[in-house]
Amino acid sequence: MLFASVGYQVMFYDIMPEQVKTALTNTEQELENLEAKGLLRGKLNAVQQFDCLTGTSDLKTLAKGAMFIQECIPERLDMKQSFYKQLDEIVEANTIISSSTSTFLPSLFAKDLKHKENVLVCHPVNPPYYVPLVEIVPSPWTKADVITKARALMDEIGQKPVTLTREIEGFALNRIQYAIINEAWRLIEAGILNVKDMDSVMSDGLGMRYAFLGPFETCHLNAEGITNYLERYSKTIHSVSETMGPPPVMGESSTAMEVAKQLDDLVPLDKLPERRLYRDNCLMQLSILKASMNEKK
Repeated sequence: MLFASVGYQVMFYDIMPEQVKTALTNTEQELENLEAKGLLRGKLNAVQQFDCLTGTSDLKTLAKGAMFIQECIPERLDMKQSFYKQLDEIVEANTIISSSTSTFLPSLFAKDLKHKENVLVCHPVNPPYYVPLVEIVPSPWTKADVITKARALMDEIGQKPVTLTREIEGFALNRIQYAIINEAWRLIEAGILNVKDMDSVMSDGLGMRYAFLGPFETCHLNAEGITNYLERYSKTIHSVSETMGPPPVMGESSTAMEVAKQLDDLVPLDKLPERRLYRDNCLMQLSILKASMNEKK
C-alpha cells in the first residue's frame, strides 16, 4: 500500500494464486477503511491506489521490468537462498532486490548471486503503515547507488529510513530491542519486578519519551547538553551497566514459564487479536500526533 500511495505500479507475488487473490481483496478493503477514517496516506484516493495493484504467481512476470522488488517470504534462510537463486536467473540488470528480513544478514543470501551488487535489506517495522522506520542494510557487495536509490524510494513513500554503513547481526533496531528484553528478563528473573510492572516501565516511562526523542537527544535535553550529561552521569551508567550480567538463556527456563503465566493472565491467548487491534489503533493515533507536532516545529 505504501508504494501505491504515491502512484507506483505494484505487483503482488505468491506461488499460490489464491494467496494473491486474498491479498488483493484484503488490501482493497484496508484502503477503503483507511480512507473512511481519514487515514489514507498519499494524494491518491483508495480507488486510484488500488488501481495501481496487480498480482501474479509467475516469477518471470513479476521480474519483467521491475525497478524494485521487496521480498517478504518466511524467515527461513534455505527458502530465501532458493528464492533469490531463482530470481537471480531472470531479474533485469538494474533491478534492486530488497529483503524485509529482520533476522538474516544480506550476504547470507546474496553471496552466490550474479546480481549480488543489487541486493540489500530494507527492514520495515510492523505495522509499517503506522511505524515508519526502515533499516537499510547493505551487503559487502551492494553498490553505493543502490543504497542511495533504496533510501530515496523509502523517503518518497513516506517512511523514515536509516542507513547502516555495513551489515551487522540484528541490524540496529533488534540489537537495541534485545538489550532491553535481556535486562527486563534479568530483572524478572531476579524477582525485582513482575511482568506487568516491567512493561509499565516502558509503556508509561521510557516508551513515552522515546516515541518523540531518541536516546541521545533525550540525554542532551536532560542536562545542559550531552557533554554536561556525560560529565554528570557517565560513571554511573558504566557502574550500573557492569552489574547487568550476561545475556540470559531464556528457552524453557522456570522464568520463561513464569513470564508466560503472567502474560497469559494479563492477555489470554484468545484476546490476542483484540489486543493487537488496540496496539495498532494506539500506533495510528500516535502517528497522527507526531505528524501534527512535527508540523509545528
